[in-house]
Amino acid sequence: MNNIEELMGKTEAILFASGEPVALDRIAHVLGIRTYAVEEISASLQKKYNKPESGVHLLLLDGSAQFCTNPAFIEPVRETLDLKRNTPLSQAAMEVLAVVAYNQPVTKAFVEQVRGVDCSGVVGSLVQKGLLEERGRLELPGRPLLYGTTENFLRCFQLGSIDQLPPPPGGESEEEESDGSGEEPPGEYTERDQTSF
Repeated sequence: MNNIEELMGKTEAILFASGEPVALDRIAHVLGIRTYAVEEISASLQKKYNKPESGVHLLLLDGSAQFCTNPAFIEPVRETLDLKRNTPLSQAAMEVLAVVAYNQPVTKAFVEQVRGVDCSGVVGSLVQKGLLEERGRLELPGRPLLYGTTENFLRCFQLGSIDQLPPPPGGESEEEESDGSGEEPPGEYTERDQTSF
């Protein structure tokens, strides 16, 4: 076994044993190599695993990696492990996610202004599901909370980073709001994978 094969095996073992996303720089530190080498190893592992017939896929998530079930095979996994099917996100939840994802960090008031309806319950539900998180407070009277998407959001929608979001339809965004956000949310946001919650 050459050194590259050994490093690939060690990286694979770390990711398999974790079950959660593992930071690539953490793996690099443990293996005594540079982060770019772990990035190359992870890309090689993706080529090895991310095939239609493979039962597991490797997700690269904004500086971390995680093994997951191939979405094509989720039904037999659910049936075997007696996993409950999660209720798909409502249209309102998808709209709130889109507004936050394209404009983050944003306040609940900004989301409500864009959507034209109260979003307290939806925002709370998305925080509870781990798709949104608090990102501090805005320096304005009342110091409203700022929200952004989470690593779980990236994992559920199979995105490596927030930069991989498709461009919003409609071209130019509206005038920037006072909280520094301004892009108009997309009219349609496709749900790709809701198997992790």
